Amino acid sequence: MAPTTTDPNRIRIGYSPDPDDAFMWWPLLAVDDAPPAVDTAPFRFVAVTQDIETLNERSVRGDLEITAMSCAQYPHVASRYAITACGASMGDAYGPKLVARTPISADALAAGTPTIAIPGQRTSAFAALRLRLGPTRARFVALAFDRVMEAVVGGEVDAGVIIHEGQLTFRDAGLHLVEDLGAWWTARSGGPLPLGINTIRRDLDDRHGPGTIERLTAMLRRSVEHALAHREEGLRHALVHARGLSRDLADEFVGLYVNAWTLDFGPRGRAAVEAFLNAAADAGILPDPGPLSFIEPAAAGGG
Repeated sequence: MAPTTTDPNRIRIGYSPDPDDAFMWWPLLAVDDAPPAVDTAPFRFVAVTQDIETLNERSVRGDLEITAMSCAQYPHVASRYAITACGASMGDAYGPKLVARTPISADALAAGTPTIAIPGQRTSAFAALRLRLGPTRARFVALAFDRVMEAVVGGEVDAGVIIHEGQLTFRDAGLHLVEDLGAWWTARSGGPLPLGINTIRRDLDDRHGPGTIERLTAMLRRSVEHALAHREEGLRHALVHARGLSRDLADEFVGLYVNAWTLDFGPRGRAAVEAFLNAAADAGILPDPGPLSFIEPAAAGGG
């Protein structure tokens, strides 16, 4: 069971220290002694910022009330967490990039014995890579996401999967695109590639009363709505985690992953999550996810 806290209304929200996550969740947080930009009463949101693979690993413990995780991690923790209808990062014909120092095709990589750096064993990027390569003798090396590009540039590995802002800057480092895994998946499936999802612990209704999960999900949606409506202010928060990106590139990156998909999966997004997880399960990459459900926000004034 997850540990109790001294503040029963504290809600820890785990997300990556990246421009897109910082952009969409700052309205939930008290900043510089100012109250949150959206009403979170009676709850108090506290940010827990860790890289996505750490959050994936942490989700097994279930200590965070709300957390981002890779879509590929979800089948491992579905009994503990539910997917919220808002807060996802979807790659609609774009996504993680498989890159190399010299031009090579994905099929040629799969046919050889390359060493490929990945941003974590539990990431959606790695699951998508395995789907793309199929049976292969490639060796996969898990590195911190911000180490992958330098490992490829430095010759430590033959290729690597780039996530986060490296998707926009890898060519500046002299690297070549082998495969855009998001574009490949969309061409194969007809839908977007689900990368990061937002989840909420299933026991919160027991702890705080019926309807709590839906009320918290409504707060999450209001946060994304507020961030999109106050873009310049949101970008100031995003730039804190932009790792050297210019304001324009940070804005471009945020636009890729905080958009209509983030407000609500919609039928096409829900179908995409199911298609991706089922394809990975059929390939023996992930466990069977079982029936999926998505938590909708409580109606205004509800609960």
